Amino acid sequence: MTARTTHLDDGVRTAMQALSAAAKKGLGDPALAELVQIRASQLNRCAFCLDMHLAIARRHGVSERQLDLLGAWQEAGDVFSERERAALGLTEAVTVLTDRHVPDDVYEQAAKHFDDTRLAHLVALITVINSWNRLMVGRRIPPGSTEW
Repeated sequence: MTARTTHLDDGVRTAMQALSAAAKKGLGDPALAELVQIRASQLNRCAFCLDMHLAIARRHGVSERQLDLLGAWQEAGDVFSERERAALGLTEAVTVLTDRHVPDDVYEQAAKHFDDTRLAHLVALITVINSWNRLMVGRRIPPGSTEW
């Protein structure tokens, strides 16, 4: 049996859920919020979060075509709008941080499509899904688990 812990302090869970809810509400686009969370979860290889956010995305009307091509969004042509591509570019830059910062061109592209408030909520959403990914992967929580 693989070692893991399902324990997560109720205070931590509640705070993370509140942060997630506030970021999603402030972004104001539930379908885009799910695309962002799925892309970060793909990059972080979090099966639990992928399973959950794919189901939520479908409920918010995200197309199967977008879900199928999300891993190759940069090559997917007009499957994703400019606004979606800007959000996904920022998601990858914040998630991976290969240059130890978000490149100016990526940030500027996002700023073209989101006002300051929505951009702040987008960055918060990216940050919180990365935290959730690390909590779930670090504790080895499998997809579909109800013990988290």
